[in-house]
Amino acid sequence: MGNSAVGADGSPRAEGEGPEGPRRSGPGRHRSFWRELPILVVVALVLALLIKTFLVQAFSIPSESMQNALQPGDRVLVDKLTPWFGAKPGRGEVVVFHDPDNWLTGQPTSHPNVVQKVLSFVGVMPSANEQDLIKRVIGVGGDTVECKGTGPLTVNGKPLTEPYVFPGNTPCSVDQRGGQFRVTVPQGKLWMMGDHRQDSEDSRYHQADKNHGFVPVDEAVGRAFVVAWPLSRWTTLPVPGTFDQPGIDTRAALAPGGLSLAGAVPVALWRRRRAAARVH
Repeated sequence: MGNSAVGADGSPRAEGEGPEGPRRSGPGRHRSFWRELPILVVVALVLALLIKTFLVQAFSIPSESMQNALQPGDRVLVDKLTPWFGAKPGRGEVVVFHDPDNWLTGQPTSHPNVVQKVLSFVGVMPSANEQDLIKRVIGVGGDTVECKGTGPLTVNGKPLTEPYVFPGNTPCSVDQRGGQFRVTVPQGKLWMMGDHRQDSEDSRYHQADKNHGFVPVDEAVGRAFVVAWPLSRWTTLPVPGTFDQPGIDTRAALAPGGLSLAGAVPVALWRRRRAAARVH
């Protein structure tokens, strides 16, 4: 009588059968993996698309207009989440925005292939949309921005200290096209300028367009908050301290006065009523 195996219930066990049932063969496991792989790829792409749409999107820097903060070929990550909660671009932020009125006309454009377009669409590769620009927010709704001579640039009468301006450039340009200006930013609009002041076609040079050089807030994609690639240039993109100087935000300066006035009116009425009561 040959060697025979017995199962846990005492019944004979078939050859090749383990204590807990038939053993799964290696090839079966490999076939299962390859069947699941397309599902995993689809899930990964859907997640990437959701992240790109609602959270963070990568953009590639195409030009020198934001040197030295950003170099051509840099990849930046743009925050797309906070605008969903009502956040608006603020002074000093580096912001990606859609071309508001043919600012990119005549500029060279790349021609990505189908694969690059698909990967860009789902967010795996940086955006291939050549109708996006990236500049720094200098003025928001209600601000008065002015350039005289070579600078400094002023916002609401406060001169800006701009260490981010490209070395050798002056904060303001002395030219007839748009280097000298004084503008008041309408509500819901932005005044955008590049850090490479003498090599940036920004709000200054589009004052004849339908928006008079201002960028509608609705055209803003989001704030660039970090240079993610190449790794040797990894850095954050904070708001420069010059935009936090006292008095630059006229809305903040007016708010306390408005609150004080609102509080003073009821007090004055109460005192008048007391005085009238004493008379009568």
